[in-house]
Amino acid sequence: MEKLNIIGGGLAGCEAAWQAAQMGVSVTIHEMRPKVSTFAHQTGDLAEMVCSNSLRSDDDEQNAVGLLHWEMRAAGGLIMEMADAHKLPAGSALAVDREAFARAVTDRIKNHPNITVQTDEITTLPETGHWIIATGPLTSTDLGHSIREATGADALAFFDAIAPIVHADSIDMDIAWMQSRYDKGADEAEQKAYLNCPMNKDQYEAFIDALLAAEKTEFHEGETAGYFDGCLPIEVMADRGRETLRFGPMKPVGLTNTHKPEEKAYAVVQLRRDNKLGTLFNIVGFQTKMKYGAQTAVFKMIPGLENASFARLGGIHRNTFLNSPTLLDDHLRLRQRPNIRFAGQITGVEGYVESAAMGLLAGRMAASEILAQPITTPPLDTAMGALIHHITGGAEAKTFQPMNINFGLFQPIEGVKGGRRGRKDRYKAYTDRAKIAWMDWLKQAKLDAAQNP
Repeated sequence: MEKLNIIGGGLAGCEAAWQAAQMGVSVTIHEMRPKVSTFAHQTGDLAEMVCSNSLRSDDDEQNAVGLLHWEMRAAGGLIMEMADAHKLPAGSALAVDREAFARAVTDRIKNHPNITVQTDEITTLPETGHWIIATGPLTSTDLGHSIREATGADALAFFDAIAPIVHADSIDMDIAWMQSRYDKGADEAEQKAYLNCPMNKDQYEAFIDALLAAEKTEFHEGETAGYFDGCLPIEVMADRGRETLRFGPMKPVGLTNTHKPEEKAYAVVQLRRDNKLGTLFNIVGFQTKMKYGAQTAVFKMIPGLENASFARLGGIHRNTFLNSPTLLDDHLRLRQRPNIRFAGQITGVEGYVESAAMGLLAGRMAASEILAQPITTPPLDTAMGALIHHITGGAEAKTFQPMNINFGLFQPIEGVKGGRRGRKDRYKAYTDRAKIAWMDWLKQAKLDAAQNP
């Protein structure tokens, strides 16, 4: 049997490898770290999460990414299994202890009898064999050049930012308090999953002034890429209007200061636990392009963080992705070189979950091809189907930009009211329909495999 090679050991590459290996295919993951490092990664572990430790909402009835969680779990996804095993209190979101999560994924991958991990850098697009490229937003320069030469098209690009992480014992708990917004969560731990730092109006205005005046990272000449709206640096948001942050990551609604319950905060900075021990917290929504010295000065203006010690400061890096609607078919294969598939963020999906989901599909599709088993693209009614359809033909190629999963990618349901008042019923209808369609697709794939052993 021919083997499957995967370039990249991130979430997408690991999920692709796991799915193919579970189907009986021999897989080799080629991961350049720790031999070749990147700006963002800190370890040599597989599936290292660099920007955040959150997989976002886990609500599978009212949220599209929660539905994607559900579909991946139903398909035996490794990433979701390990996320559930290493979850942290985060209200209605699914957040993980990122170091424990990465170590667990690495152990499961390396101990699978059908998977081999090689520490090597692939610098050119392979001519023969079955390959999945899951190199993510930090695709190496040489491989990036090879991809462009093979496709005859420049990869699109945008800049992605990372939020800072604070040592918990350096936070002043006489000022900060623990509470999830609107006390959301199934138990007390979930309802107190976030650490909150309040600001009055004068403190907020001074913070915005300092933020706008701070020294920022300058891009190199010729770098003209824009930002992804779902991960904007806070300075860019502040530059759009002084109140923007108060209606974004610093909104004060749904929170009551336990130290001063009679006082309503003008703005609130939230921090979310970053590891199981609770010794590290990341500042939610505070992706930044400020230089390191400016970051420490500005962030220590936040009440409760005056003496903060940072385990990691924020940063910004160039993020590349393909113009997938023109380059990939509906099985994630490169049209000019169908022996090569792409998966993960390089395909133009945005977010950890979406990247892993495309890895799941790429792994299953590649394994089915190697095993000579039929496989279809998931139905449009599913979250998987809606996402892969968008990136491989549903989106307008001329204006293609990275996209998170959202209900706007789903086919409308007749007879269900739209608008804000009918949104809850409409989202529930989408998820009910998707779950039936996804289970039917998995069942059919199992039957096809049994009939074509």
